Amino acid sequence: MNHWLETVGHRFREPLREGVPGDFTTSLRLLPISGLALIVGIIGAFLAWTLLKLIAFFTNLFFYQRLSDNSAGPADAHLGLWLLVVPVIGGLLVGLMARYGSDKIRGHGIPEAIESILINGSRVQPRVAVLKPLSSAISIGSGGPFGAEGPIIMTGGAVGSLISQMLKLSATERKTLLVAGAAAGMSATFAAPVAAVLLAVELLLFEWKPRSLIPVAIASAAAAATRHWLLPASPLFPVPPHSEFVGLLGLFSAVIVGLSAGVLSAVLTGAVYGAEDAFHRLPIHWMWWPALGGLAIGVGGLIFPEALGVGYSNIAILLTGTAPTRIILGVLLVKSAIWAISLGSGTSGGVLAPLLMIGASVGALEAGFLPGGDASLWPIIGLGAMLGGTMRAPLTGVIFVLELTHDSAILLPLLIAVVIAHGFTVLLLRRSILTEKLSRRGHHLAQEYGVDVLEGTLVRQAMRTDLVAIPAGASLAEIAGVRLMDLYEDQDAYPIVDADREFVGIITAGNLARLSLASDSPESPSHRGVFGDIPASKLDTIGPGATMREAADRMASVGASALAVVDESGRLLGLVSVRELLAVRSRAFELETYQERVITLRIPFTRAAAPTSSP
Repeated sequence: MNHWLETVGHRFREPLREGVPGDFTTSLRLLPISGLALIVGIIGAFLAWTLLKLIAFFTNLFFYQRLSDNSAGPADAHLGLWLLVVPVIGGLLVGLMARYGSDKIRGHGIPEAIESILINGSRVQPRVAVLKPLSSAISIGSGGPFGAEGPIIMTGGAVGSLISQMLKLSATERKTLLVAGAAAGMSATFAAPVAAVLLAVELLLFEWKPRSLIPVAIASAAAAATRHWLLPASPLFPVPPHSEFVGLLGLFSAVIVGLSAGVLSAVLTGAVYGAEDAFHRLPIHWMWWPALGGLAIGVGGLIFPEALGVGYSNIAILLTGTAPTRIILGVLLVKSAIWAISLGSGTSGGVLAPLLMIGASVGALEAGFLPGGDASLWPIIGLGAMLGGTMRAPLTGVIFVLELTHDSAILLPLLIAVVIAHGFTVLLLRRSILTEKLSRRGHHLAQEYGVDVLEGTLVRQAMRTDLVAIPAGASLAEIAGVRLMDLYEDQDAYPIVDADREFVGIITAGNLARLSLASDSPESPSHRGVFGDIPASKLDTIGPGATMREAADRMASVGASALAVVDESGRLLGLVSVRELLAVRSRAFELETYQERVITLRIPFTRAAAPTSSP
């Protein structure tokens, strides 16, 4: 009875062509998706231009009572006490649009884009593509201390999602086009195509793969190229030239700027969500909250008018190193306060421009006593450090500043400050200003990327070869005679093979146990071979050259707990089950957590000879 109870051993043949692993898993689907991304990128540039024009239109309407789309700032208007009323009207309009249009327009855009990707299969409602830019333009145009980048990221993403929803695409491909639209919007708004791609990678894509990176980069480049016909092509914030090296004291100063930006990042994050918690405790519907936030904006505008609106002109002054103390303190105290309160109220507006301004103010304040560099250097460094620390996007922070200023001489101190700020907030805060909102909605988001250990392990390296394979002609009585379950009770499934050890089918341990309980009567199938009737399927097999990630994907797609490993001729080589998948994970976990001393240093010495006593 035991003649077929044997260990399966073999010498490997060449792996199957199907499933041969390579550096990347990208397919030819990349080409049509890239073509669509090109179209999305061009549309994204026009969306950015439209949003900026809308903001200018509503600014002129609210503060100057004229119909114009020429650039204008709220600080130059002289409304007196009416300044208290204008932001309230804007907040009321935004609240009504959110209540009766779509509540997805509330907030600063990026968390909503992330939520669409994570929860909704990258599906965005068509109304969001219209209401988000309109509500943001009203909010900012009525004095809201926000930026245009968050809304344009959400709007561009919505358009990319709408285009993808009209085609037969997967959720991953919809995500790629959504993020392509978001990156295009940011690229066109700030003339920062590389930073837009990095922002997409660090905050939106949740992967670093050619299948998504290439289309997003194409969309960003297309938007930046289209921008040249729509908006000025010069650096958004031109700065004086700086020295190539700031010296050791200058590098130490960069550490100080990074730490202070990290501290302020934590304070601002806490302030925004503290304000949101306070609004939640109010006994009124959330539709009215933006109007109350608008009242805070109006009060802040009476104290410091420059705090109103996007405030790109304030950033430009701060980066020159000549900003007066009034501007520096006004941004740090008034702008920060009304931004946190109004954003906590759930109105529509972005966070990037305010963070840039606040970071530049920190650097400008510290420029008065920091050694090394000059007065215009540290506002730039503070700007990048604030972005990298608050949004947890260090690469974006570095490249974004370089693209905004076109000054590569600041790269070294900028890198130090951004990394210090990022490390500080990562160690201090569990969530960023973006992901905290998602966490409060019951979602978990991990922002760490790593190569899947299953992707780096071949089936031949992890499969089980010490196993039982059942002959197709075996009867249930024979199986009961060898007490299969007792001998190999840790085997999850049993391959079925013919006389030449070619794979016939597979049966799980549970199903085999139920068959073993069949009647022992002569008419029962237990006295004749029953396994030859079990159909074999290519979905039940995998080649030895495939990766364990492919094995896990196939198990998930067919609902199987085990796969037979076969060669090109169909001969059984081994078995891969959930147990083997977990074993690979377990080894990776051990490598991450097990601590050992690999090299032990020994310091040789000569022991002094013991003195001898004289006789």
